[in-house]
Amino acid sequence: MNTEVFITCAVTGSGDSVGKSDKVPVTPKQIADDAIAAAKAGAAIAHCHVRDPETGAPARDVHLYREVVERIREADTDVVINLTAGMGGDLIIGSAEEPLPLHPSSDMVGASVRTEHVRELTPEICTLDCGTMNFSNGDYIMANTPSTLRAMASQMKDAGVRPEIEVFDTGHLVLAKQLVKEGLIEDPVLVQLCMGIPYGAPDDINTLMAMVNNMPEGWTWSAFSIGRNQLPYAALAPVAGGNVRVGLEDNLYLSRGELASNAQLVERAATILTALNAKILTPEDVRKKLKLTKR
Repeated sequence: MNTEVFITCAVTGSGDSVGKSDKVPVTPKQIADDAIAAAKAGAAIAHCHVRDPETGAPARDVHLYREVVERIREADTDVVINLTAGMGGDLIIGSAEEPLPLHPSSDMVGASVRTEHVRELTPEICTLDCGTMNFSNGDYIMANTPSTLRAMASQMKDAGVRPEIEVFDTGHLVLAKQLVKEGLIEDPVLVQLCMGIPYGAPDDINTLMAMVNNMPEGWTWSAFSIGRNQLPYAALAPVAGGNVRVGLEDNLYLSRGELASNAQLVERAATILTALNAKILTPEDVRKKLKLTKR
């Protein structure tokens, strides 16, 4: 068991959750406020996407990220900032019989555009989705080719930002090892195991442990599951040797029928960890562990 655990709060995500819960933050102020509230509840890291303030749709505008980051940095409450770099790899084919032209809602841009906000704002951490996957239903593909990932990893390295490698399936971990071998990702290596997302790695214990048992020695990892298994994973991940992620990106409920806030999910995770006699790491503890630079 990992007895010194950090909690990441995934504050809003890019999924179709805004219409399902009024607690999902949308505007930069709401996102920053939720990140700060999560930190007060015990989260060391705030993982942030941004959304169109008018519609709630997922966005990747640099000015929206800038407002979120500036608000968090100006706050009295400390938290490690982790920005997504996953946007811009959304490929949606036209149809099963006529895949081309692509659906108008496809959002495919180059590596430099996907990391623009990272290079400008230099958060301590940003995500690197380490592979391509059929993502849930319909014709949507989460597209991350090896050449794109190499370019993005190189740009993150040059910016001095620690990548959090997002692993959605077993082959993604193989590619992550290759990027580390090539020197594109430096020690200490940070991995997030993303479990239970159709059609990636299911969130059963056998699949989780298959990936854990193939994790190189010395790598730091965290794990989460979506939906109802998010909170059980707050116990399962540290017992298996990892860290914890909760938040409204992955799950909207505190219990059956009871919508949660980000702070409530972090509080529940902290209660679980305390019951396991685990020490909950602070943002400064995480900076020392992962050799992060606070900016």
